[in-house]
Amino acid sequence: MLGTIVNALAIIGGSLLGIIFSKGIPDSYKQNIMSGVGLSVMLIGIKSALSSDSLMVVIFSVIIGAMIGEFLKIEQRLEDLGTFFERKISRKTSDSGSFARGFVTASLVFCVGSMAIVGALESGLTSNHQTLFAKSILDGVTSIIFASSMGIGVMFSSIPVFLYQGLITITAVFMKSFLVPETISQMTSVGGLLILAIGMNLLGITKIRIGNLLPGMFLPLIYFAICQLFS
Repeated sequence: MLGTIVNALAIIGGSLLGIIFSKGIPDSYKQNIMSGVGLSVMLIGIKSALSSDSLMVVIFSVIIGAMIGEFLKIEQRLEDLGTFFERKISRKTSDSGSFARGFVTASLVFCVGSMAIVGALESGLTSNHQTLFAKSILDGVTSIIFASSMGIGVMFSSIPVFLYQGLITITAVFMKSFLVPETISQMTSVGGLLILAIGMNLLGITKIRIGNLLPGMFLPLIYFAICQLFS
């Protein structure tokens, strides 16, 4: 769990720095910074989405995952959690919506992606925390930029990151036999599409409910398990 703990602390530290620095940053700069972040996130998503050649597995994982996520209302639950934290730390203001936006956006960016999954698995299986340490640096820098534009909600994204990666670390032993390179590449591709969608949302191009697509990331594991069962 050491890697996950360091990752959560990096997000908290980066967010605090972002909030401090945001006081002297003009709004026009913040908007341009967020545009740059959105474009960068899209680039990362495109690169990750091309990791697998098993397009049908990736496509069906996204579609079926969307159906599951819509049924479970994951995006709405994330927003409700953000609103809950907001009520606990502050009164309603004219900027009240930014807390939930920062919380949800940062939570998705930090949880979606191969580094979160692979790093947590390495941490649980081999006690190798190097991937999560590297992710901590990236997330810390990103949280500075996010928090300077979207506020303190970004800091609270450390909670779902800790729970998400911690759960993967704890259950890593049970998933070990399913994590062949092909499955990991398929999960990375699905995650890449979700990251691409996050970037598009940040730029205001779309309003995709990315939280409801999250189950698709784990469907390649189920697909591989079914193939093994009938092979």
